[in-house]
Amino acid sequence: MRLWRSLFLLPAIVVALGFAPVRAAERLVTVSGEATVAVAPDAAIIRIGVSSQGRSAREASDANSKHMAAVLSAIKDAGVADRDIQTSRLSLQPQYDSSKPGPARLLGFQVTNQVTIKIRDIDKMPAILDRAIGAGANEMSGIEFVVSEQSKLLDQAREEAIADARRKAELYAKAAGGKLGPVAAIAEEGSAAPPRPLAAMRAAAAAVPVAPGERELRAAVTVSYELGQ
Repeated sequence: MRLWRSLFLLPAIVVALGFAPVRAAERLVTVSGEATVAVAPDAAIIRIGVSSQGRSAREASDANSKHMAAVLSAIKDAGVADRDIQTSRLSLQPQYDSSKPGPARLLGFQVTNQVTIKIRDIDKMPAILDRAIGAGANEMSGIEFVVSEQSKLLDQAREEAIADARRKAELYAKAAGGKLGPVAAIAEEGSAAPPRPLAAMRAAAAAVPVAPGERELRAAVTVSYELGQ
């Protein structure tokens, strides 16, 4: 008789255990929290180079190589290390005159050589650009301002986002007549705001003014807390 009672109680215990997590999951308060940290960029990435023309491909290439060598030398003399200079574009394009009826007439060739450079001291950027322009740079496709220690600043924003979520959860728990329990789950939703490159611009002969402004780093989280009585 005792054995039959045990066998009868066993399914009831299994069923009770199976439904226990469901009941716990129903007593959650889930909120979102976010925070932003404004910081001035301390580095910049620019794309600059030389575009040259010639009647033949060889003539255009030779002219471009000469001017590009002068630009690279000026950039390095301004304090940019070799590891921060990388070729990003190299092209040779024929140039045609199609203004008259009939087959287009070959006018010559254009060679474009562009490098991407990272300037680790943003205060030196105007002087570096001025030197590059003075050495013959006539192509610039954009400037992107970046934050070197972005991960550390994002960690600060994450901590503040968690605090914001807890503040909201405590408010909801109190309004519902309950008490806020331990954290059940955390999910990160946001990250740093995307970089905002400046519009493409042509290099000028005068010193180049720059305004890096501020970058806004954002963190957003969704946090679930257990809700007690």
